[in-house]
Amino acid sequence: MEDEVTLTIPMHHDMELEVTRIAASVAEAMRLDKDKIDEIKLALIEACLNAIEHSKSEEKKVHIKFKMIGDRLEIIIKDYGVGFDPSKIKEPKIEEKIKSPSKRGWGLKIMRSLMDSVVINSHKGGTKIVMTKRR
Repeated sequence: MEDEVTLTIPMHHDMELEVTRIAASVAEAMRLDKDKIDEIKLALIEACLNAIEHSKSEEKKVHIKFKMIGDRLEIIIKDYGVGFDPSKIKEPKIEEKIKSPSKRGWGLKIMRSLMDSVVINSHKGGTKIVMTKRR
């Protein structure tokens, strides 16, 4: 059986936090444990912030879908911005970041470390990130 929850948020300050409330409700309905729910919330914040801060979407919206499929939760985050080439995003090195005035740039690494899978499909018409967490 597959159920889903779909929402669209404006690209406004702190809207990513509102998305985590829905994510927690969906994950609780699937009986995921608290640690997994916290991991989902953090990965989702990173994905939404990336869309809000980097997509340059004229629509100024982020589309999120939560799909409950058996023992896994699939979260799709989509924007209609300029896109990017994920292969050109370098993984940050802690030694360099400590010395750098900017401590940012950890989003993709955080998402990948917290979720069971992260698939990024991006092009000039936008970006779609599919993150999966298993029970």
